[in-house]
Amino acid sequence: MVVRVQAEDFDSGAEIAAFERDAALAGAGAVATFTGLVRGRDGADGPAIGAMTLEHYPGMTERQLEAIEAQARDRWPLTGTLIIHRHGRLEPGARIVLVCAASSHRESAFEACAFLMDWLKTKAPFWKREETPEGDRWVAAKASDDARARAWVPPKS
Repeated sequence: MVVRVQAEDFDSGAEIAAFERDAALAGAGAVATFTGLVRGRDGADGPAIGAMTLEHYPGMTERQLEAIEAQARDRWPLTGTLIIHRHGRLEPGARIVLVCAASSHRESAFEACAFLMDWLKTKAPFWKREETPEGDRWVAAKASDDARARAWVPPKS
């Protein structure tokens, strides 16, 4: 179970290959991954994005990511997880986040990976500012992201 918050770029292929080797040794039969990139546009017809800057509070951010990862381990029988999230100024096409989840079976790996991304998107303490031709703007939370995260909350009995 690895969580890293860093300014430096990462090699998705190398990270996934190393994760898969460790997962197989731990008895995993499935690995699900997600890589998030900086878009060059805000939607198909939206303004061009020249860069995105991600800000965070060191220490607090890592603790929150570790708590989200622990919740995934409590929900699914995972043999491994990897979360790498970048901060700083990133240009279009740059990698922002890599999430990997390993389990004995694909369903758990898929669900855990989706859960981790949905909760990272809504609960991780990162603040995003986009540079556009119209000027800089803070990225607001999206109702669709909140709805996806709420779908993971079990109903109250």
